[in-house]
Amino acid sequence: MTTPLLVRAARGERTERPPVWMMRQAGRHLPEYRELRNEHSFREAIETPEIAETITLQPYERYDVDGVVMFSDILTCLEPLGFDYHIESGVGPVVPNPVEGPADVPADHRDVETELDFVYDLLDRLSASVAETDAVIGFAGGPFTLASYAVAGGADRQNGAIRRFRAEQPAAFEDLLERFADVVAEYLRLQVDHGADVVQLFDTYASVLPPADYEEYVRPLHRKILSAIDAPTILFVRGMGGRLEQLRTGGADAVSLDWTVDMENAREELGTTPVQGNLDPTLLFADPETVRSRTAQMIEAAGPRGYICNLGHGVGKETPIESVAAFVETAKNWEWN
Repeated sequence: MTTPLLVRAARGERTERPPVWMMRQAGRHLPEYRELRNEHSFREAIETPEIAETITLQPYERYDVDGVVMFSDILTCLEPLGFDYHIESGVGPVVPNPVEGPADVPADHRDVETELDFVYDLLDRLSASVAETDAVIGFAGGPFTLASYAVAGGADRQNGAIRRFRAEQPAAFEDLLERFADVVAEYLRLQVDHGADVVQLFDTYASVLPPADYEEYVRPLHRKILSAIDAPTILFVRGMGGRLEQLRTGGADAVSLDWTVDMENAREELGTTPVQGNLDPTLLFADPETVRSRTAQMIEAAGPRGYICNLGHGVGKETPIESVAAFVETAKNWEWN
């Protein structure tokens, strides 16, 4: 059985070229996705395995990336805890039953596999349809990021609601993060059982906490979640450029860097820890030749051991197809000197 290139890189191995995929590669920038979404709501698309499989495979078929990331959403983990959510056009996610006080923190969660069976059906399908040389990538939101949505009732750009909740209700804040951590650990463990080769934990907003609070509340939960996973793991927290040691010790096999981090400096600071990233997604709006040049600089700085080529965040909605193709092709055609 062939081990996917992406799995080898996540384990810290030297690879003949960097494996490449993109966060949010399945979706908004693809015309075939927009055509399909004209017929289905977002929730319908992610909760219907046949539709989600089609969307997941669209960038795989178009770009020949080294991994498919399941088409889903981090907010699915709200459901086992009894939270509802929907997507409002022009607004984004809305949670109509937010946490307003300690009494709203769930005491327990419903069965994760039953509640989110559509995700596991999707992964079963992907495992059967993706070449064994390529990776199926699962993911989940991290506990702080999920709690931010649950407390704010939706997207909260400054994460002010959850930070205030931490200050006013510290015990309830800690309980809420623990409840989400329990669900996420089970959710990711089952993703691996259903065929995910690699899983990524997106605790995107957690860096808004001061370093001491991150150390107290967040890092132990990351370690708890990731220690339960029997597959390579990747941790992404945006804005951790000055706190790479906290990221490195978060329990993941590899860390995903945003675009504000200098790749060469990160490699020196992180030592042998495998790294993913970190091209600025807005650079994909440049002409293809510029994309090739900047991607090559990044790959060269990252080096041949334990490196996964990716963006520093997700693909933007209006990103040109030809520039995305140039990014992927640069990695696929790379030869180490």
